Amino acid sequence: MSPTLGKVYLVGAGPGDPGLMTLKGKTLLENADVVVYDALVSPPILAMISDRAEKIHAGKRRGRHSKLQEETTQLLIEKAQTHAIIVRLKGGDPFVFGRGGEEMADLIKAGIPVEVVPGITSGIAAPAYAGIPLTHRDYSSSVTFVTGHESAGKYRPQVNWQAIAQGSETIVIYMGLHNLGYIVDQLQQGGLTSQTAIALVRWGTRPEQEQLIATLATIVEQVEAQQFEAPAIAVIGSVVNLHSILRTFVGT
Repeated sequence: MSPTLGKVYLVGAGPGDPGLMTLKGKTLLENADVVVYDALVSPPILAMISDRAEKIHAGKRRGRHSKLQEETTQLLIEKAQTHAIIVRLKGGDPFVFGRGGEEMADLIKAGIPVEVVPGITSGIAAPAYAGIPLTHRDYSSSVTFVTGHESAGKYRPQVNWQAIAQGSETIVIYMGLHNLGYIVDQLQQGGLTSQTAIALVRWGTRPEQEQLIATLATIVEQVEAQQFEAPAIAVIGSVVNLHSILRTFVGT
């Protein structure tokens, strides 16, 4: 490996609130030569980047992942040839539905030094700012984190939603809004009642955060009626009912 190669840092930007950015991540942004960032990274986090750094928007929008991912990885490899500190800034945590593992493996394969800097994932932070504890001694002792971005109409889903319905007291779903009707139906077929509580938290931890609290029976209709849009985290289970008690005392 050439000693002149720079180092790529896969940095988790957290869910949006700049106060939740790690000190290590902030220091890297202040000293980076190049920052390649995703679309969901909040403006206050981007404001931490040094003025001298080259800033590159990597997009990362729904429906364009494959081609963009290859282009982004190649860009990181190229920048490492000429710069010392390259930050790949990813929303939330790089290793939680952030494709950080794929990028890290490709960089290692290319001989590029790489390090991961964890961030607070939105699946934990967004419910917390909405007053929803994912575990509670009286309500839930298990949590499942799952992606809901699969397109059920194009190929057989890999997530066994019916098994998840039976296997966890709290379910946290990333990127599930577009397939919410299918997911809700599968969870009910798996044994969850129509009155099971569900919360959608949009732009969690940011000033524009908003919540939609409903049941499995009503959530799809309410999403349509209120035009509730992504990005949003879904939380399903009895812990959602604590929202009305705890929301006043947490968050922004």
